[in-house]
Amino acid sequence: MVKLMSDNTFSLNRAPGYFFDWTTFLITIGLVALGLISIYSATYDSNMSSYFYRQLTAALIGTSLMIGITYLPEGWVKLNSWTVYGASLLLLLITVLWGTEVNGTKGWLRLFGFSLQPAELAKLGVLMIVANHLSRKGTDVRTWRDSLICIAYSIPHLILIMKQPDFGSATVIIAMLIGIFFWTGFEAFILYALLALPIIVVSSLKGGIFFFLALIILCGLLFIFRKNIILTISAALLFIGIGFASPVIYEKTIYPNLAEHQKARIETFLNPGTNPRGAGYNVIQSVMAVGSGGLSGKGYLQGTQTQLRYIPMQWTDFIFSVPTEEFGFIGGVIVIILIGALIWRFIDSASTAGSKYQSITIIGTATIFLYHTLINIGMAIGIMPVMGIPLPFLSFGGTALIVNLMLVGLMLNTYRLQKIKRSV
Repeated sequence: MVKLMSDNTFSLNRAPGYFFDWTTFLITIGLVALGLISIYSATYDSNMSSYFYRQLTAALIGTSLMIGITYLPEGWVKLNSWTVYGASLLLLLITVLWGTEVNGTKGWLRLFGFSLQPAELAKLGVLMIVANHLSRKGTDVRTWRDSLICIAYSIPHLILIMKQPDFGSATVIIAMLIGIFFWTGFEAFILYALLALPIIVVSSLKGGIFFFLALIILCGLLFIFRKNIILTISAALLFIGIGFASPVIYEKTIYPNLAEHQKARIETFLNPGTNPRGAGYNVIQSVMAVGSGGLSGKGYLQGTQTQLRYIPMQWTDFIFSVPTEEFGFIGGVIVIILIGALIWRFIDSASTAGSKYQSITIIGTATIFLYHTLINIGMAIGIMPVMGIPLPFLSFGGTALIVNLMLVGLMLNTYRLQKIKRSV
């Protein structure tokens, strides 16, 4: 027992719940509950109840791991960074060699009747090892040496994930690295250029006025950084060159080497109305479901698009269409507010974390959740390409849910340790 005497007697002899972040925990459980009721509705009365029970099992396992991680001793997580990194890399390699293929992606392992998606574990592995490196004494992400080392750690995972191929999970790891680099002080001008380039590429593929507006805005924003005029103009010329070259490179080099389902997804995003009965069907039906919910929705288990199964895989990629159709605009806003509140809790905790390792793991997690949310909701309303990226805590996927809850556990662990230190 630790006791401190001052004008007021203080004791750490308190119930374990005193040092527990109940706000973050309850937000997380609320999101998991929303996911469960959405999956139940999406598979209701269709002989697919196993999806709900599998997700419920994953929720119970993930919640247990989350609470267990919360009470791990200080420093234990960092000490095991290499273990998690190595295990995730090994599982990815096994998946590429002997994994199960689903919808054109060889990304699952069948173990004892359960499906494991190692690409989800890869996010955790890369996050922990990058945080481990950048938290060492003398490291600085602003140096090319340390930034390249962080990138090098992610390359084996990215190669194996792309071999599946799983382009969506690969982009999550890249987005996570960008978020970590920004948080730890990497040159903002370079990070902006890295973020702007894919926007330019996508807008150039869509073409028309959309491309020129994007190019003008993104080039104009370069001047906000007040860099050397030659550097700024050079970056603008790079944007312009890539913008005009992208359609040619895509048509002659990239497109011919894509898998058929990848071609269909890109074509649907660029021209969603060209094949309404084929590749564009999912997106069109999802947009209809989101819009048809109105302000307050059609009622639980009463969604037309949902219950009549107009949206294929509505319990995974397009799960956002379920609460928005059944609970309307209000339901969609509640989902966004809860995820936004959780991300804000992470950012706030990262800014007050007692160690650099804790701060980096928390901000990396916040970046993962933010990226997943933007892409998934964008997919559901037709403004983002379909990449198979799940909505955190809501989309069906046992491995994703368990890993997300483990990431929350890391944040809860940091909160607990910091509150104890402040109380001493």
